[in-house]
Amino acid sequence: MSDAATPRLSLPYVAAGQAQKHVTVNEGLARLDGLVQPCVVSRTVTAQPGSPADGAMWIRPATATGADWSPVSSGRLMRFEAGAWEAIAPAAGFTAWIADEGQMAVFTGSAWVALSSTFASLTAARSPFGAEVRVEIREVEATLSGASVTTAAVIPARSIVLGVATRTSAAVTGVTAYSCGVAGETGKFGSSLGVGLNASNIGVVGPTAFYVDTPVVITAAGGSFVSGKVRVAIQLLRFEAPVAV
Repeated sequence: MSDAATPRLSLPYVAAGQAQKHVTVNEGLARLDGLVQPCVVSRTVTAQPGSPADGAMWIRPATATGADWSPVSSGRLMRFEAGAWEAIAPAAGFTAWIADEGQMAVFTGSAWVALSSTFASLTAARSPFGAEVRVEIREVEATLSGASVTTAAVIPARSIVLGVATRTSAAVTGVTAYSCGVAGETGKFGSSLGVGLNASNIGVVGPTAFYVDTPVVITAAGGSFVSGKVRVAIQLLRFEAPVAV
């Protein structure tokens, strides 16, 4: 790689008076071939492929084996061409199609995540005067202790809740079950919910309007929480008035 390169894609510059300029130009074209509309075979394959096709690319997972893969940091794009591997460091915002998952992924600066997971808020409709309807997901992970936990998942004022989903992300101890709701309606979004790892519930409700900020509450059943974690996702609609004149 040339010492002089573009700051984002590290494409090598041709130096003034450089001999064999085609070497530098071809290096840049090869890198563009990997980074433009990138498609990777997988991001979970840990063993360096033995007979990859020219131009094939993988995302190096957290652990990897192979003479060319093992020394490379995780998250790198591993591209094969003409019998050699090139490790390409992605920048935040890079996207790639993950063939074996059938989905797009985006690099956050530290990890590759499903592109769909970044859409926490989406404008569903907007008027000429700026009024909006937005579909939002608000998600937190709550650590459980005591008789009940008021989570940091807050239903915003003047929104309509479509549902609240939960998943037990660390096995819950001290209780036989738990409920998900709000103050005064502890089971509004589900009761007798499972305490085992990955137990989940989709608490669909008739569209319900909330006029003040309202936290989601997790309430113990059959005891008090000793330990455990629950992920809470609020699925809702939010509204914006026309912009000021």
